[in-house]
Amino acid sequence: MFRNEGIIMEKYKKEGFTAIELMVVVAIIAILAAIAIPNFISSRQISYKNTCIANLKQIEGALALYALDLNGTASAVGDLVPTYLNSVPSCPADGTYDVSGPRPTCSVSGHELS
Repeated sequence: MFRNEGIIMEKYKKEGFTAIELMVVVAIIAILAAIAIPNFISSRQISYKNTCIANLKQIEGALALYALDLNGTASAVGDLVPTYLNSVPSCPADGTYDVSGPRPTCSVSGHELS
């Protein structure tokens, strides 16, 4: 009986991972996450900015057409819908668009036409 228990224990010890092996894997995953998460956040902010600038360019073009057709300026982005824009664009960074100046602007800093 004792002999069989020894065989079972040896067989059991060969299966699975040791605590050291698991800790090494967790440490590697943590290092990769520490590198990847800031890069992901940075790339998301860049894509928000690029999308906002593209929206501003579309609004600027619609404002130019509005001014040519009606000999005036729009007081709000909603004035351009549905004739000049399909829908009111929204800033992906939760900003708002203002068309009261010579060029459309976004309320989020760094989101401006160059």
